[in-house]
Amino acid sequence: MRTAIYGAGSLGTILGAFINKAGMPIELINRNKAHVEALQTSGAKVVGTMEFCQEVKAYTPDQMSGTYDIIFLMTKQQNNKEVVTMLNEYLAPDGVLVTFQNGLPEMQIASIIGEERVLGCTVAWGATMQSPGVCELTSEPDALSFSLGSISANRSKHFEKVKEMLEMMGTVEVEENFIGTRWSKLLINAAFSGMSAVLGCTFGEAAAPKESRRIVQALIKECIDVCAAGGIRIEPVQGKDIVKLLDYKNPIKKAISFFIIPIAIRKHAKLKASMLQDLEKGKLTEVDSINGAVSEYGKKVGFPTPMNDTVVQIIHDIEQGKLKPGFDNLKYFK
Repeated sequence: MRTAIYGAGSLGTILGAFINKAGMPIELINRNKAHVEALQTSGAKVVGTMEFCQEVKAYTPDQMSGTYDIIFLMTKQQNNKEVVTMLNEYLAPDGVLVTFQNGLPEMQIASIIGEERVLGCTVAWGATMQSPGVCELTSEPDALSFSLGSISANRSKHFEKVKEMLEMMGTVEVEENFIGTRWSKLLINAAFSGMSAVLGCTFGEAAAPKESRRIVQALIKECIDVCAAGGIRIEPVQGKDIVKLLDYKNPIKKAISFFIIPIAIRKHAKLKASMLQDLEKGKLTEVDSINGAVSEYGKKVGFPTPMNDTVVQIIHDIEQGKLKPGFDNLKYFK
């Protein structure tokens, strides 16, 4: 069996290091030549809450050849049509593409390669690339978990193998209501990744001050409400029912929700959103696939999403050089 991680940045490099460390060969593919060269010569160095160095096989996309039974897709969504079409040429006829992307990417990918060849996976941990070949794990070791599911009634024959590979790093929850699982991750990303990028800070720093926590809470509430309007049941995250914990319909429950937010994110407090990392590098972000996805679904079900709309606008303004990440951006939220 031949497997690969396409888009092996910080998350993919660490996952690949764990899988290789457990004795399962998996190739790491990335467009960043300096990163690939460092991986080839010095191995994948994991720092942060866990530390080890693992020998890996790494390549740039132009060095790919042959076919793969399993490809983990860990790129951003902006160029999905082109990337998935290209990867289809390297995917075995009965192979499976497992998307780890944020937002709701499965349906677009399925339209290119077919539902039965697509699996979806959400990741409940974070990482940051420190330098070529060196990636920092920013979540606590006991928070390393995945949720795995299929949008097809007929799961790929490789489903159990994918689950086994992920278990080489953390726990795996098999989800029957995978759309609900997608929304649980989207809720976290819209609230904490969105504000991390807007404010230029970590998840924990966004949740600590009362003024920014108020916006985080409002973003969470919008996600819960649009799902309720659309009949989507949001799944628990790492065994915790985030709707029960954070939703509110009266002032007392709202105050409890507000108090819980920093506690709920404490294991990921050091995490800096990948959108913020992109902004710091002068790159475009995937905000349209995160907060923008909430806004679009809100329009579909007829529920307003002013807070998510504002996050989208601020981040686009930062991309265009009109604003900079910082707490001064709180003034744009009504």
